[in-house]
Amino acid sequence: MTGGSSGIGKSFIGTTAKLQPSLQFCNLSRRIPDINLPELKLRHFACDLASAEAIERTAPQLVAHLNEVAPLGRVVLINNSGFGTYGRFPEPNLAEQLDMADVNMRAVLHLTGLLLPELKRRGGAIMNIASTAAFQPTPHLGTYGATKAFLLHWSIALGEELGGSGVRVLAVCPGPTSTGFSQRAGLQPGQLAEGPRMTSEDVVMASWLALAAGRSVVIPGAKNRFLAALAGLTPKPFAAKVAGRLISGRRLPPEKR
Repeated sequence: MTGGSSGIGKSFIGTTAKLQPSLQFCNLSRRIPDINLPELKLRHFACDLASAEAIERTAPQLVAHLNEVAPLGRVVLINNSGFGTYGRFPEPNLAEQLDMADVNMRAVLHLTGLLLPELKRRGGAIMNIASTAAFQPTPHLGTYGATKAFLLHWSIALGEELGGSGVRVLAVCPGPTSTGFSQRAGLQPGQLAEGPRMTSEDVVMASWLALAAGRSVVIPGAKNRFLAALAGLTPKPFAAKVAGRLISGRRLPPEKR
């Protein structure tokens, strides 16, 4: 798991550990997940996923740990870590835009490539956490949406390439979810969707059910599936205008970010 210290990643660890306490969990992120489960078998690897050097250093340690504590058994790699920023490009600054591309895309390619031999040897799956933002251009969240579109299409293509290898690939595309994403991105709470949001636990359960069903893409929530389907039927320039109007002017004041 990458980014298991908060949000959907943290819920993946906590919820899944309750369902199957015997599983071994590994988390790659800057902070240790604060999950109060006495039976949780969790090893944290401090890793800055924006750093290629950190990933190169951590991946062999991760494989060695897996072979020590669980020499047999399938492995699920969940590429969850990611973030977004709100504003006109390159706001808030170009460095953060580049970090976003590194974490949301390059780190996924890098870690998956390094761990793929172990996944093929053992069998298992790769889950890539994308977003419903992958289905249309998103002004003011342009880089974020583009990274998630990349992740969606790359996941589907990778799944085809790995057919028959014993490794399946699932792209998970949540809509607005009750996590810290909005504040991290600099958006006012509740501005990306009207009505109740899905919980991160809902996303976790939908993901495991989709993986068990052999699907390649899952969009948790009926409303999210409808909006994604509608976006697919709408000309992209028009979809961009609509999305831009919906989320323009939603920036948090600096003291609340």
